[in-house]
Amino acid sequence: MKGQIKMTQSTSKQVAFYADVKEKTIFGEQGPQPQFLVDEANFKVILSGLEPGQQIPVHPESLAIYHFLVGIGTMTVDDEHFPITPGATVITPAGARRGMQAETRVIFLAAKPA
Repeated sequence: MKGQIKMTQSTSKQVAFYADVKEKTIFGEQGPQPQFLVDEANFKVILSGLEPGQQIPVHPESLAIYHFLVGIGTMTVDDEHFPITPGATVITPAGARRGMQAETRVIFLAAKPA
C-alpha cells in the first residue's frame, strides 16, 4: 500500500500510509515543489525537496517542525545555522526567519498550523 489513502472502518476518516514517502518528492529546476500530504484548515504537512545548490530564502513563518529525510545542507533560523543531515529535526518558533541551502539533494517534511 504505497502512497495510498483509504477510509478506515473504525473511524470513517482518511488515513494516509506511505511505505516510503520520499518517493512522492518532486524536484524542480527552479526550486522546491512542495507536495501537501495534509492540507486542512488548521494543520498542514508538506513534503519537499531541493537539488544541490538550491535554497529557500530566509523568510518569517509560523511555528513549524522540519524533519530531514535525505541530504546535507544548512538550515538558518534567525541568526543560527543548523546542519541538515538525515534524521535531523528543527522546530522553529512562530515569527522566526528561516531558510535552507542544499549541498546535496535534500528531502524534508514540514508540519505547521495553518
